[in-house]
Amino acid sequence: MQGLMRQVAVPVLSAVVLVGGGAQLAAAQGAERAHHAIGDQPGKAGALVKAVRESTERYKDVAAAEADGYGLMFGCVSGPDQGAMGLHYVNFPLVQDIALDPAKPEIVIYEPLPNGRKRLVGADFLIFAADWHAKHTETPKVMGQLMHLIESPNRYGLPAFYTLHVWAWKESPAGPFVNWHPTVSCGAFDDQND
Repeated sequence: MQGLMRQVAVPVLSAVVLVGGGAQLAAAQGAERAHHAIGDQPGKAGALVKAVRESTERYKDVAAAEADGYGLMFGCVSGPDQGAMGLHYVNFPLVQDIALDPAKPEIVIYEPLPNGRKRLVGADFLIFAADWHAKHTETPKVMGQLMHLIESPNRYGLPAFYTLHVWAWKESPAGPFVNWHPTVSCGAFDDQND
């Protein structure tokens, strides 16, 4: 699947990546580590989860997401040890516009169900690090919540990027902004695609 992703997504997504930002990226990494050690205020976290729920409610039907330009990428992303992220439906124009708008997440996330259906579990905000640091020095945020840096090389074959998962439709015991949701499973997807 990673090979297919590289053939399709990397040429499209790499076209928007700008060169540079190394010193800014290092400074942002330090700020990100400090933020995640301190945590976020519950009020801000709740406001972001609410905003994502409101903006993605219509995507409970995956056909609505597809009609709005979201398409499945990466198959079903499972965790390195436990849990998963699920099925990522990516909207490339939103990735390319480098805006971080809670009403317009770049990705909506589904969990595959045994009956073949897909359940909306959250959203993911994504921006390429080089694009962001071409104009900013700080770590990107969505409604005050710092994004996580995924360095390159990575399992997706993408340049370094910032991401913020918001588990708005399936509560995570590990918190609303963790990358890997401990109770999301790709088992039904794997069973259907064997």
